[in-house]
Amino acid sequence: MANGRQASAKRLKMAERAEQQMKVHFPNYHPAWIWTRKTNDGFFTVPRTLPIVMQIIDAQTKGQPAGHTLFCLWARSPDHPVVTIENPATFAAEAGFIGERAVDTWRKRMRQLRDLCFIQTKPGSSGEFHYVLLINPNAAVELMRNQNKVQDLLYSRFVDRLMDIGAYGEIEAVHDFWKVQQAQQAAAAASSVPAPPPPAQEETAA
Repeated sequence: MANGRQASAKRLKMAERAEQQMKVHFPNYHPAWIWTRKTNDGFFTVPRTLPIVMQIIDAQTKGQPAGHTLFCLWARSPDHPVVTIENPATFAAEAGFIGERAVDTWRKRMRQLRDLCFIQTKPGSSGEFHYVLLINPNAAVELMRNQNKVQDLLYSRFVDRLMDIGAYGEIEAVHDFWKVQQAQQAAAAASSVPAPPPPAQEETAA
């Protein structure tokens, strides 16, 4: 909880500083030209690491970059990790895919995101990706790193950003989960080992 309070205090100080800087460097701007979460509608919550996460995804999916497709899913999320896709063509268009094969191209990117564990999906009336669960992208990147799928330079930048925003604990939580999972698997394996047969009894002479 302490880390959470520190991160909130840091964000508040950053916002206050930005407000002061605006008064000095950009004074008297009409509100019609300024977008703020407190006064404008149509916003969503997103991890601050997402720009770097998108770079990591694009580096892994060269030739078929899927980072922007993930961003579009987050932009459509209702501040909740479950996104319902009623019309895949809308998501394909927002991701920048046009033409007759736009939806097919979008589906390929979605499969890449699923293979990299940035999303989980369930089929529904609109097809394979009707229900989408957005996985914590920080945890997904750590899984990719564990599988040797993240370049050192990008991973270093990612970790630096995590520490900068006070979110490195999310990576530690992933490692704690893996330790528990490994312990459970080891216990299950030990309990499934059949007991050795009893020693054969020697027949006694009548």
